[in-house]
Amino acid sequence: MKKPLGAALFALVIAGAGAAPAVAAPAPTERAAAPTLQAVNFAGTVSLSNCSGSVIRFPNSADTDPALVLTNGHCLETGFPAPGQVIVDQASSRSFGLLNASATRVGTLRASKVAYSTMTDTDVTIYQLTTTYAQIKSTYGISALTLNDTHPVAGTAITVVSGYWKKTYACNIDGFVYRLKEGDWTWKDSVRYTSACNTIGGTSGSPVVDNATGKVVAVNNTGNENGETCTVNNPCEVDQNGNVTVRQGINYAQETYQIPACFGAGNKLNLSAVGCTLPKP
Repeated sequence: MKKPLGAALFALVIAGAGAAPAVAAPAPTERAAAPTLQAVNFAGTVSLSNCSGSVIRFPNSADTDPALVLTNGHCLETGFPAPGQVIVDQASSRSFGLLNASATRVGTLRASKVAYSTMTDTDVTIYQLTTTYAQIKSTYGISALTLNDTHPVAGTAITVVSGYWKKTYACNIDGFVYRLKEGDWTWKDSVRYTSACNTIGGTSGSPVVDNATGKVVAVNNTGNENGETCTVNNPCEVDQNGNVTVRQGINYAQETYQIPACFGAGNKLNLSAVGCTLPKP
């Protein structure tokens, strides 16, 4: 894991939140999508104090629902959730810089609470905002990104969109990892990128967008920096037989298709809902 940027540089982290490079990232680029869609861009992504994120909605979300922001569990402002810890309905007034298609910050959004956060099995934080999707659309002309509710597919062309660096990374889904272990944390069924997605510190929490559909299929979170085995900043892959593989320089994301089943009407979290498999407190 990499360290979140900013004040928490001493803390432990994951591939989205490492030490900042000495110079700014190159100008944002756009990735061509399917012919019927516009290129993947920055509209709906957000910058956090130490990470990246995105305004997201579910297939059944209503325009009048409070909007949500998705980032990593290790980007939580109160510190990394411990192994086995699940946080729900925690008060928060965190702010997010909302970006338009060309990566210009057009406004500030604010959280009302942490709806859900964990680093167990996955690495996600979902904030509920003080504004609705309709209010964001009316004020800024920006729509939320939709989470796909089906398992991603190997070989899919994807773009990792970092609101923190205003930079994109284009590659493909190389495959899936039965267990990804890093320090004290273990994640299940993680996405492994092909080598072209060489994400850096600050890209933690970036949405991973399917170029063909424009939907979010995962959230960027880590990578093996130094070739070490299962240590902080050096996750290792563990298969069903317990065999360990280390891929130095390769980066990973956590799937998000399982999240929509855990939110009902009004974008209200319901961890007891049928089909919800997210870890419970």
